[in-house]
Amino acid sequence: MSENQRVIAGRYTLGNLIGRGGMADVYEGTDTILGRKVAIKLLKADLAADPNFESRFREEAQASARMAHPTIVRVYDTGEESSIDDNGTERRTPYIVMEYVRGTVLRDLMHERKISTPEAIGYAEGILTALEFSHRAGIIHRDIKSANIMVTDTGLVKVMDFGIARTISDGSATQAHTTGIVGTAQYFSPEQARGESVDKRTDLYSTGVVLYEMLAGRPPFTGETAVSVAYQHVSEAVTPPSVFNPELSAALDQVVLRSLAKDRNDRFQNAEEFRESLLAASLDPTAAPAPTQVEETPVEEPTFEELLSEDFVVPEAAPTVEEETISPPTEAFAPTSDTNPFATIGVEFEDIDNEDSPKPAKKSNPSQRPSPGLLWGIGSGVSVVLVGLLVWLLAFGGGGVLNFHPSEGGTPVAAVTGLTYDAAKALLEGQKLVVSEQFETSATVDADSVIRTDPPAGTKVAEGTMVILYVSSGKTQVAVPDLAGMTEAEAQIALENAKLTLGTITEGNSASVAKGAVLSTDPVRGSQVAQGSVVNLLISSGLVTVPDVVNKNLSDALRILEGPDVALTVTTSSQQPCAGGAAPLGVIVLQQSIPAGNVAAGSAITIYVSCTQ
Repeated sequence: MSENQRVIAGRYTLGNLIGRGGMADVYEGTDTILGRKVAIKLLKADLAADPNFESRFREEAQASARMAHPTIVRVYDTGEESSIDDNGTERRTPYIVMEYVRGTVLRDLMHERKISTPEAIGYAEGILTALEFSHRAGIIHRDIKSANIMVTDTGLVKVMDFGIARTISDGSATQAHTTGIVGTAQYFSPEQARGESVDKRTDLYSTGVVLYEMLAGRPPFTGETAVSVAYQHVSEAVTPPSVFNPELSAALDQVVLRSLAKDRNDRFQNAEEFRESLLAASLDPTAAPAPTQVEETPVEEPTFEELLSEDFVVPEAAPTVEEETISPPTEAFAPTSDTNPFATIGVEFEDIDNEDSPKPAKKSNPSQRPSPGLLWGIGSGVSVVLVGLLVWLLAFGGGGVLNFHPSEGGTPVAAVTGLTYDAAKALLEGQKLVVSEQFETSATVDADSVIRTDPPAGTKVAEGTMVILYVSSGKTQVAVPDLAGMTEAEAQIALENAKLTLGTITEGNSASVAKGAVLSTDPVRGSQVAQGSVVNLLISSGLVTVPDVVNKNLSDALRILEGPDVALTVTTSSQQPCAGGAAPLGVIVLQQSIPAGNVAAGSAITIYVSCTQ
C-alpha cells in the first residue's frame, strides 16, 4: 500500500507529502469522521525506536494539545500507528494530527517585503496573546522566532512548534538540554545563552527580538556564528530600533528595549503587560503615521446571534478591504504558494509539484490594508473594529480561554470544587472536556484540591471546551527567619512579621550563646513553610554539660574540657604533693573537681592525676 493510501487510526487518510524534516514527515490528510482537512505529522521510522526522539515527539503533542486557542496551531489527535514492513516486522509510527493552516511564515514575509509598523504591532500582539494563553496553561515555548510564527491570509497570527516546550513546573530545564536549536541563537535570551533555567520571561525576550526585527528590518544582533550572536545577547547593549527606522516613536523604542533587558527582572513580567504597553505605545502621538485611511462605508450593526454564527461575515470597512470570514479556531486552512507553513514545526519542505493539488487563491498584500490583529487590539471607531472587538470579548472574556456560554444546549460543567485534581480531571474528561491545571495558594482549601473552575460549574459548553482547574497549592509559603542570638521577645516579633506563630520554647546548653538567646529553630531557618505555621525555639540555658573524664588520658581530657562545646577553664594537679615538689605528673585522670553534669558556662575545673616517681 502506498503512503497516500494509508489510513491512520482507522480515520485519517494520508494525502500528498507536503514536507520533510530531520525528525518527521508531514502529509496532507483528511479526517474521515469529521470530514475536515488536517495535517498529519509522522515520526520517521528510523527515529521511532529511539526513546529520546519518541519522547520529544510525544511531549510536543501533549504540550500543544493542552492549548486550544485561535493564535496557536491546534493538535487534534496523537497516537501510534502499527504496520508490518516488507520483512514482516511490526513497525510503530508515532503521529500527530494537526490543524491545516493557510498563510505565510513570518520569516518569509519579512524576506519578501518591509513590514509596516501597524502590522508589526498587530503581529506582536498576536504572539503575546498566544504566549499569555500558553503560560496560563503552564507551558513555556522556549523557541519563539519568526520561523515559528504563521501569518494567515486574513492577517492573524498562529504560533507553532511546541516541540521543545517545557511545563513551568519544569522550568529548571535549561536550553542546553534541548537538541537541535543552535540555529535559533539569534532569538536567544541571555539566560538561554548562559545555559541557565528559563521561565515565561524568556519567551517574552524572544518575542522582543521578533518585534525588533519587524520594526527595524534587521535583528538586534548579528554575527558570523551562533556563539558570537549568543555572546552579544549576554553582553552587548541593544541599539534602539529607531536608529534603523526613524519613523518609530520614542515610546515604541522604550517598549522594545525593555523587552530586551539583560536581567529578566527588568523586562515585562508577563505577556499581558508587554501587550498592553505595546498597544499604548502605538497610540503615542509621536508614533509612525498610520496607513492612509479611505472613506468608510456605513454598515449595519450585527445582532448577537449573528456574531456567534460560524457563517458571520465582517462587513466591508472600505472598498479596498476584502471581505473576511471570522471562523471558529478549529477551521482548517491550506498552505499557500511555495511557503512552508510547517517549517515552524520542525519540517523543511521539498519542492513537490503535484498537478492534482488545489491551486491557492490569490492573496492580497497585508501591507495594503490595516492589520486585523492591530485593529482588534487597539479598537478604533470603525465598524469593523467594533465588530472584531466584540467577537474578541465574546471569545476570550473568560481569562483567555475560548469559552462560549450559551444559555441552552451543551454539557453543564460538573461541580468539582473540593475534589482532588485527579478526580476532577477524570470527571471532566468523562464529559469530553479538555482540562488544564493552574495552581493557586489558598488558606482554606487543602493542597491538590480544586478551588474553582473556569468556566464555573453548571456552565453549558460544547464538547472539547477547555476547563481550567484552579488547584490549591496550600497556604502561601514563607521562609523561617534567622532568629539565632535573638531574645525570646525579639524572636516573637520577627515571627509575627513573617506571619508565623511562636510555638514551644525549650532550653538547651551552649558554651557560646548567652543565657536567654535563641540557639536554633524548628523548622530550621530558611525552610519554606505555610503562613501561620508554628516555629519552636531552642533557647540557651546559660549552662554547659561537664563530661566525665576520669580514667581518660590527660591530653584527651584537656581537649574535651577546653573544646568549644564545653569551654571550661582547666587546671591540672595531683591528688597529693609530689615528692620533691617538682616530680612530673601522670598521664591518666584520677579525679575531677566538678562531677559530670550541668554547670555555668565558663566555670573553672581542676583535674587530678598521679605523680610519677
